[in-house]
Formats: sequence, C-alpha cells, structure tokens
Amino acid sequence: MKERILQEIMKYETIIIHRHVRPDPDAYGSQCGLAEILKASFPTKNIYVTGASDPSLEFLYKMDEIEDAIYHDALVIVCDTANEARVSDQRYKNGKFIIKIDHHPNEDPYGDLLWVETSASSTSEMIYELYIELKDSGLTMTKEAARLIYAGIVGDTGRFLFPNTTQRTLQYASELVQADFSFTDLYQGMYKTKLNVARLQGYVLNNFTFEEEGIAYITITKDILQEYNVTPSEASQLVGLLGNIDGVKAWVFFVEEESLIRVRLRSKGPVINGVARNYNGGGHPLASGASIYQWSDVQSVLNDLRKVCQE
Repeated sequence: MKERILQEIMKYETIIIHRHVRPDPDAYGSQCGLAEILKASFPTKNIYVTGASDPSLEFLYKMDEIEDAIYHDALVIVCDTANEARVSDQRYKNGKFIIKIDHHPNEDPYGDLLWVETSASSTSEMIYELYIELKDSGLTMTKEAARLIYAGIVGDTGRFLFPNTTQRTLQYASELVQADFSFTDLYQGMYKTKLNVARLQGYVLNNFTFEEEGIAYITITKDILQEYNVTPSEASQLVGLLGNIDGVKAWVFFVEEESLIRVRLRSKGPVINGVARNYNGGGHPLASGASIYQWSDVQSVLNDLRKVCQE
C-alpha cells in the first residue's frame, strides 16, 4: 500500500493535502508533516495544505489559500478523516485522484486508494511509518516534519498516557526527537491554557454529574460558553478532565453549538463507538464523537452509555 501511495505521488505535479474539520494536533501533524516530507523530497512539485484553521493550532503550521483551478489534475490526500462529511474544504472531491490515510474505523471508505490502520495510535504515526518504509525510495525527513509528526502523536496519545500507545509508538517517538526540535516550545504551544478556559475547567469540575455505573457527564450550554467567553471547540478540548477522576469508567461532554449539541464520548474500557454511531457519529472504541439536536436526547445517550458500562 505504501508503495502504491508513492507511485501516485510520483505521477502528479500538484498535491493538495486535507484533514478534518475542527482539527486537533494529529490532524495538523499528519497533514502538515506529510506536506513537509513531500516538499523536501520533491522540491519541483506544488504541495499545498488546506482546511479551516484553528487559531489554537496555528503555531504548528499555516494553511494555504488555494484557488479552485489548482485542483485540476491534482492528487488529493486526506489525512485523519474517517467520514467524507468531516473533510475540511469539500473541494477535495475536485481532485483527479483521492487517497485516504486514516487510523479511524473505516466506516466510510471514500477515495480511490485507502490506507486505513486502526492499530496505529494516530495518523501522524502512519505518516512516519510511510517515511520509514519509503526513505530508500527518496522520501526525506526534515526537522519541521519531525516536529509536526511528533506533535500529532503526542496529541492523540495524550502524551503517551492513552492505551493506544504501543511499543511501536514509543519507538517512533524516540526516533523523531532526534531531529532536535524544541520540546519546550512545542509543549507550551500545545498545552498552554487561556485564563477563561482555565475558569471553565473549574466550572466543569464543580458541576459534572457522577453516576454509580461509573459514568460522568457535563452539559455546557451556549449561556455557559458566553459566560466564560469560550468557543465550543475550546470547551470540547477539556473532555479529558473527567477521565482523571477515580471511579470513572466512561464520560461525556455535551457542548451546545449553533444548530446542534456535540457529544464527546471517552472511556477507560467500555467500548463506546457503538453508542456514538446511534447518534450520527462514530470513532474509536474508547474515544468517539456524535451529534444530537435537542437537550431531551441527552438522557437517551446516557441510557445507552449505562448499558455499555453495565455490560
């Protein structure tokens, strides 16, 4: 599969790399890390990255602004995006050939060539593996690419604390850090907390509900977001908070946006992506997302989650 991906890369003079909406470090790390590898490996090719930017992640990389015409006869690579609907910048469909590279369950097998590896900790880990296996065929690693890929791995493994961290993950990380980028700058950029977000953390810890089944949850309405001057994306990034509490098996953040309520599901053991699929979502067995459209559906989600935890 990796050789086939390289063959397609070799064919095209223009390559446009996409990732998912509401990006996280792995989305940026895989998309932009791949772009840096390809720029160093094929300096005469036109390599672009696109998608709606997240201000909190712009320290990692800046997105390109590209015209529609650039997609003509272009290779499109979509990183870290399980579903077509979640691809940021739907112009990706205008490319001549589409490659999907992802580590989520392949429930929406879009594209002309698919490399999906659910055992990988992150798509960034897969991009590094692509480099390892193809470096003798011309792929070149740079300090910037290593920084981005490392950031993606760190983000999706929760600084190597999540159970998706494997021996392979740690081996790749140890090799990437040899690029000698600044750990201090990277971690400060990834984990600094704005004052208003820190105050929302306090609200979450003071107001979450804990149930005897081992379920914890919090509802964050538009009014709460406005009170703390926090965006839905910033609120969703706090989902890991409840996982640190003793006795919690699975937990949920319900975050209200303009026209829906985002459901952020996490677990220490019970498989929750089936619950997410019941509510317009999906994801990993222990980390998934979904959407509901009225607050009355919260109890339905919790009932499904209770069943999973009891089983």
